[in-house]
Amino acid sequence: MLGLQLETDPVWVKNAVEGNISEILTDHAYCEQKAASHAISLIVLFPDLTELVDAMTDLAREEMAHFKLVHELIQARGFTLGKERKDDYVNELLKFVRKGHGRDILLMDKLLFAAMIEARSCERFKVLHDHIEDRSLAEFYYGLMASEARHYTTFLKLAKQYLDAESVEKRWQEWLRYEAEVISRYGTQDRIHG
Repeated sequence: MLGLQLETDPVWVKNAVEGNISEILTDHAYCEQKAASHAISLIVLFPDLTELVDAMTDLAREEMAHFKLVHELIQARGFTLGKERKDDYVNELLKFVRKGHGRDILLMDKLLFAAMIEARSCERFKVLHDHIEDRSLAEFYYGLMASEARHYTTFLKLAKQYLDAESVEKRWQEWLRYEAEVISRYGTQDRIHG
């Protein structure tokens, strides 16, 4: 369904996540906050696209609700929210966003960039659900998978609504190939995309 070209090795859960739950939860919390910020930035960049503004308003609200859920989980486990860390995966994806090619190209790539992150997050949440020994965390991540999948499809649908669907699909295939190269260098860190 997601079309990702490289699946996460479940060893990531055993080697990077299970011994670092507080770190993965902190990283996850900031991922939610950044997703909300990105939705708001799309509103600022494209205020005349009414359906996009409506969708991003809802998405930003939902992402901050997820931030709150993760923060509550951090507290319930006796941890505190740590400091934000640079997300190298996301920064590498940002390099693929075309700049200086006009508004439509920027809109397309900003939407596909967001769709890619949501798709990978959904896939990682499934890997966590399927392989983490902590069953309460497994269920927590299962509960978030559907939201990530819905967000992924929202971004793709908006791109095809506002832009030529064939061009969007062609560019999406390029994004999928690029992301496979990027993610091949990750899967060993205590981060959602690490």
